[in-house]
Amino acid sequence: MRVSAGLQSSSSGLSLTGSVLLLGGARSGKSRYAEALLANANPRTYIATAEAGDAEMVERIRLHREQRGPGWVTREAPLDLPAAIRAESGVLLVDCLTLWLSNLMEQEHDIDGATEALCAAIQRPGGPVVLVSNEVGLGIVPESSLARAFRDHAGRLHQHVAAVADRVIFIAAGLPLALKGELPK
Repeated sequence: MRVSAGLQSSSSGLSLTGSVLLLGGARSGKSRYAEALLANANPRTYIATAEAGDAEMVERIRLHREQRGPGWVTREAPLDLPAAIRAESGVLLVDCLTLWLSNLMEQEHDIDGATEALCAAIQRPGGPVVLVSNEVGLGIVPESSLARAFRDHAGRLHQHVAAVADRVIFIAAGLPLALKGELPK
């Protein structure tokens, strides 16, 4: 499947600058869209926040790497994402903020402090950064207090990141909708 909705790349490079927050539901095409945005960038770094805690997640990570293909430098940052962003130069793809949030909650980190540090880090001058995250606030109110806390933290995280991002794009059924700024050309 070729992903091209809203994307136009030239052989001379990428027309993407600044920071982009990509939001959408599970399997909406967020990661694929993000990878397509950065397809012609070189070098490009993929910052992964997932941890392989079980066999199913190991397989998901393997499939993600296979889908990305060669040409990506992968860094893992399950907890200190702001430091990982600051340590890199060039084009970055962060996938994903909601897994990072889950990791922070599991380790009982200061979510507000981590969010503030992330927002500062993505305003770096080193090159474009694309951040992928799951929009989890469109459904019913979760039954458990932990799930409600996660949904609430995710909503606040997204609001803060969206406020400092140059562009915010919502992905549904593989199609991009610009919420802030224009779709990349």
